[in-house]
Amino acid sequence: MKKTLLALAILTFSINSFAVDHSMHGGGNSGGGGGSSATCEKARFDKFQPENLATVSPESEFAFTAFNVQKPEQIEVTVKSHPVELKTEARGDLYRVTGKLPAELKNTTARIQIKATTKVEKCNGEGGWLVTISE
Repeated sequence: MKKTLLALAILTFSINSFAVDHSMHGGGNSGGGGGSSATCEKARFDKFQPENLATVSPESEFAFTAFNVQKPEQIEVTVKSHPVELKTEARGDLYRVTGKLPAELKNTTARIQIKATTKVEKCNGEGGWLVTISE
């Protein structure tokens, strides 16, 4: 009888010692952050000119501000799949970016599509806005 009780006590202790947390909360003091020490700083774009949904002429100039981008060469803009040549001006920790709409785009609505690589490579950013291009 003593051997049976001892075996039962050992078995109970073993089961409790190897219990698995199935709560999916990560447990402990890890914070559930996945172990990465780098924070993701997505590229941000704002101060769009002309404003969203504005009507503009072909070859009109546009501008925006880009944050959390290391180098201006990492910013790309396309308008209806047409790559756009950009001019950038550093202003502290941001860039003021300007470009011109493609001459061949007329009588259409187009998205000024922005893509940028951020300070943390895995956190690339995208943005943009719409304009209506007249004749």
